[in-house]
Formats: sequence, C-alpha cells, structure tokens
Amino acid sequence: MQKRQLGQSGINIAPIVFGGNVLGWTADTKRSFELLDHCVERGFNTVDTADVYSAFAPGYSGGESEDILGLWLARRGRRDDIILMSKVGMLEHRKGLSAVNIEAAVDDSLRRLRTDYLDVYFAHIDDQDIPLEETLGAFGRLVEKGKVRALGASNYSAERTRQALTTSEKMGLPRYEVLQPEYNLYDRAGFETDLADLAEENALGVVSYFALASGFLTGKYLRIEDLGGRPRAQFLKRYFDERGQRVLQGLLTASTALQAKPAQVALAWLMARRGVTAPIVSATSIEQLDELLDAVNVVIPEAWMTKLDAASH
Repeated sequence: MQKRQLGQSGINIAPIVFGGNVLGWTADTKRSFELLDHCVERGFNTVDTADVYSAFAPGYSGGESEDILGLWLARRGRRDDIILMSKVGMLEHRKGLSAVNIEAAVDDSLRRLRTDYLDVYFAHIDDQDIPLEETLGAFGRLVEKGKVRALGASNYSAERTRQALTTSEKMGLPRYEVLQPEYNLYDRAGFETDLADLAEENALGVVSYFALASGFLTGKYLRIEDLGGRPRAQFLKRYFDERGQRVLQGLLTASTALQAKPAQVALAWLMARRGVTAPIVSATSIEQLDELLDAVNVVIPEAWMTKLDAASH
C-alpha cells in the first residue's frame, strides 16, 4: 500500500486513518485491541484520538480512548511503527489553547498513552480568546522538547488557519502541517469553499473526520426511523433532509454500478479528492473494519466522480 506524506512533516501515513473515538465507548478493551491489531496487520499505521474522547457520551469523562490506546501500545511493545494523533482544547477541565493548558494537557495525554511523544498534536478547536502567538509558542516548545513531531489544526476556518501560518512564519515557529476538517460527500462546503485551496497553496496535509457522515453514507439507514436507539443517532438526524436523500440515492446507484459497498465508494471518493491525505474511519467489528479498509482498492471512474459530485451539490 502506498503511503501519503502528511504535509511537509516528513511523516508518511496509510490513506485511511483509524478513528479512536470508539475505543472504550462502543468498543470495549478486548474489541479495541482486536481492531487495532487488525489495522496494523493490514498495513494501516495511523490512529487518531483526543483527550476528550469519550466525554461526549453519557457516563464518560474523557481520556478513555487514550487509556486503551496506551494499554494496547504497552502490550504490543512497539511504538515506532504507529503514527499517533491526539488533540487538545475541548476536554472540560483542559479547555482552550492557553500555553499553560496545552503544556498540562500534553503531559496528561502522554501519560494515558504510555508514550513519550505524539506524532501529530492537534488544536482540537480554535480558541479566539488566546492570542495565536501564545498557542503556537506553546506548541513550538513541545516540538522543541521532542514531545510532538508535527502540529495540526482541527475545526479551524481558512482565515484563522492563514493567520496561524503567517504568525508561525513571522515568529520562526513550527507551523500547523495538518488540517482536520469535517468533510464527506454530504458535508462539502466547509472544506471546499476555502480550506482546500489554502491546503494546496501551503502543502498542508488533510485528514478529514466524519468521513462517512456518522454512518449515514454506509447506506444502512435509509429512513430516519432506522436510527432507533443507535449510539450515533444524535449525529445522524441532520442528514435526513431532501439533499441527504439525493446524496444517498446517488451513492447507492454508484455502489451498485461499481460493485462496491456504499461506504467504500464514499471513502474512495474522498481519497480521490484534491488535497485529501486520508479520511478517518471508525468501526466496532472486524467485518465492518475490513469493509472500510477495502475502500483503498476501489477506483471510481471519472464519469462516476462527476455523477457523485452532481448528486451532492
């Protein structure tokens, strides 16, 4: 499998990233280990997590995903072949991007992950109350100390990303090398309007989240009634509008024609998009994971790319 370079970081990743938001939430410790082992066995080398996972779910306080990843890394006894991504800024008691918070949060994450460095450390969300000089200065010190190899910005607007890149250049600081936007066949405007051009102009890596629109693009949910009691129902409801139905029908038609699963077509579409380094995917079973990882073998002809574009505009 051909790896892709992540911006100008010198880090090479497989074209699909495993999303660690399920670890310790919808996948228990045993299943989490099985999923992670299987990813590595198949040649996929990158795991994305955050200190806030899984505080978004009732009964969880955050840090669960990092804890399980740390146990897995300790059990396998090898760290150097894994590209590990985590984030700071959204956990309730570690909120924001002040220098003090970033320095404390990274140590918390490294302790839970049982490692002495992160390959990519993301600002999980923009913090406009803190000067970019302070945030980037703090991140720069982490790079200097060897705690972080490369920096990333998640949920940043194009304007703020541009300001951050300018600030880093002026101050001689490490820059954001990777963007992590929401981007999929349904959610396109946020990335394509400005961020795609910015990423290309500055040779930034792009690792997109919600690549399958919280499961909507798997084709498993044809009506809103199909959500009944699903853990991700709160994220899925918004896709069941007129445009969502048009996107879904276009995807189902393409998957039939290409003899591939809808999720594989949705991921292959993303991997073929300008500027995208890799989408993030999550799974809770080996069968589901295999289906998603097999998307690397799906090639969408230009005619079908055009049809999918038309269906999702």
